[in-house]
Amino acid sequence: MTVFKTFWKIVNKYKFTVILYTVILIIFAGANMQTSDNSTNFVASKPDVLIINNDENIGITENLINYIKKNCNIIDIKEDEEAINDALFYRDVNYIIYIPQNYRLDFLNGLNPQIEIKSTGDYQSSLAEMMLTRYIKVANIYVEQIEDEEQQIAKINETLEKETEVEITSKLDTENLSRATFYYNFLNYSILAGLVYIICLILSSFREEKIRKRTIVSSMNYKKHNRQLLLSNSILAIILWIFYVILSFILIGNVMFTQQGLILIINLFIFSICALCIAFLVANIISNKNAINGIINVIGLGSSFLCGAFVPVEWLPDTVLKIAHILPSYWYIQTNELVKTLEVINMESLKPIFTNMAVVLGFSIIFIIIANLISKKKRRK
Repeated sequence: MTVFKTFWKIVNKYKFTVILYTVILIIFAGANMQTSDNSTNFVASKPDVLIINNDENIGITENLINYIKKNCNIIDIKEDEEAINDALFYRDVNYIIYIPQNYRLDFLNGLNPQIEIKSTGDYQSSLAEMMLTRYIKVANIYVEQIEDEEQQIAKINETLEKETEVEITSKLDTENLSRATFYYNFLNYSILAGLVYIICLILSSFREEKIRKRTIVSSMNYKKHNRQLLLSNSILAIILWIFYVILSFILIGNVMFTQQGLILIINLFIFSICALCIAFLVANIISNKNAINGIINVIGLGSSFLCGAFVPVEWLPDTVLKIAHILPSYWYIQTNELVKTLEVINMESLKPIFTNMAVVLGFSIIFIIIANLISKKKRRK
C-alpha cells in the first residue's frame, strides 16, 4: 500500500490549496443558485393601450372601450400623430386603437367596420390584439342573433366574463425541484473542475522524474500501480461527492428527502465516477502543473456551457446539443432535467434515466481503458 500512503501524504501537502479551490466553487454555486431563483416565476402584466375614439361614446362602442380599459392600462396622449408615433417608438404605449366614425351603427348593421391599429409588435401588443379580436368575434355572434343593443351588450359581457378554472393536480414541489436541478446541474462544473484540478495536481507529483524512475524499476507492474492510484482517487471523489450532497440538503431542504432527490444524488455519484476517470486520464496525459488551469477551462467550462450546466438546456441551439451528445456531462444533465418533471416513479418512467446513467458509466470504462494504455506506453519509454 505504498502508493496509497504516498497519495494521502501529497493530499496533506496540498490540503490548503484544495480547500481554497473547493470553497471558491461552493461560493460560485451558491451565487448562481440565488441568481436562478429570480428567473423562475412569471408575473402577468397588462399592456399599455391608447384609444382614439372618433365615434360617439355610447352603446357597443362604449362597451368596447370599457372592456379594453378593464383589461389594459389606458395611456393618455394628446391626439397628435407625431406625439403618438414617438410614444410608440419609445415604448410608452404598446398598442393604439383607432375607432372610426359611425363605428357603432356600421357594426350593428353588419357592415363589419375596420378598426385601425398601431403596435410595437412585442408580446404586450399581441396580448392587446388578442383582447380586441376576442371582443369583436363575440360581439359579431350576438349582433347576428339579437336585435336589441342592450341585450347584445349584456350577452357580450356575460360571455367575456367567463373564465376557465384551472386545477393543478401535480403534487410536485416544482420550485424546489427546479432549484435542486439547477444546483446538481452546476455540480457538473464543480465536480469536474474540482477532481481534475486536485487529482492532476497530486498525480503530477507521481510523474516527477525521480519518482517515475523508481516506480518503473520496482517490482510493481503498471496495472497494480494504477489500481492503487485509482482507489486513492476514488476515496477522494467519494469525499467530495458526500460533501456536495450534504451541502444540497442544507441549501435546498426537504425536497432532497424525496425519491427525486435520491435519484439526483445517485446520478451525481455515477457522474463523480466518470469525472474521476476523466481526471485520471488527464493526469496520465499531462505532467506539467502549469497546464492544469488550462485543462480545467477546456474540460470543466467547455462541457458545462455546451451541455446546459450554466445555461438552461431549452435555451441551447439544436446544433450545440447534438455536439454535446459526445460528452458525458450531457447525459448527466439530461437525467437531472428528467427528474425535475418526474411525478410518477415506476420502471417505465425510469427507463430513460437508467439509459443515461449507463451511458455515463460507459464513458467511465472507456476513459479508464485509455488511461491504462497511455500509462503502459509511457512506462516503456
